[in-house]
Amino acid sequence: MNKIYYIAIEGVIGVGKTSLARLLAEKMNANLVMEQPEENPYLTDFYQDPQRYAFQAQLFFLLCRYRQLLHLPQQDLFHPYLIADYVFAKDKIFAFLNLEHRDLILYERVATLLEKELPKPDLVIYLQSSTERLVANIKKRDRKYEREISTEYIRNLNEAYNQYFFRYDETPLLVINTSEIDFVNNEDDLEDLHQQILNPPGGTQYYVPRTRNG
Repeated sequence: MNKIYYIAIEGVIGVGKTSLARLLAEKMNANLVMEQPEENPYLTDFYQDPQRYAFQAQLFFLLCRYRQLLHLPQQDLFHPYLIADYVFAKDKIFAFLNLEHRDLILYERVATLLEKELPKPDLVIYLQSSTERLVANIKKRDRKYEREISTEYIRNLNEAYNQYFFRYDETPLLVINTSEIDFVNNEDDLEDLHQQILNPPGGTQYYVPRTRNG
């Protein structure tokens, strides 16, 4: 039996969490659970007019994430791990950033009820990055529904994520500064990270690349 089974990867838009989830799933022969943000019919409208469409976009995400995580694949002989490219708690980060007070009260009541039914990850990996790098990554991948995202919004979101995970203590947490590792193009970096995941931290641990420390 593995020390861990359910691994969730988090970080701000453009940080590379989906890329890492895919690479690790292939390397670890894991079941892969991924968000499908492009399925949210309110997302493009939200980035164009946040005040008008924030609640609709948030509620759609909340219910989709709940439904997906409620029916996670179980451990089996062929897939000893499960990797997701998000945690349910991210929903609240966006909600507190985007919703007005009245909508936030209603949202919290619904989210709190749903969250009680969901399993917690055995390990959360939080990917950090600078706002400038996040904006550059978003522009480079050029997704239609992300073209209206402002630098100010990414900066505020980045700060909200850092504040949330600075206080995070619900599960073991591995924090990775993505400026110190290139898991997409460097196989040694990916393997080093893989080995550290196999020996997960108790509490919070900050990733130190062994491959660059001799």
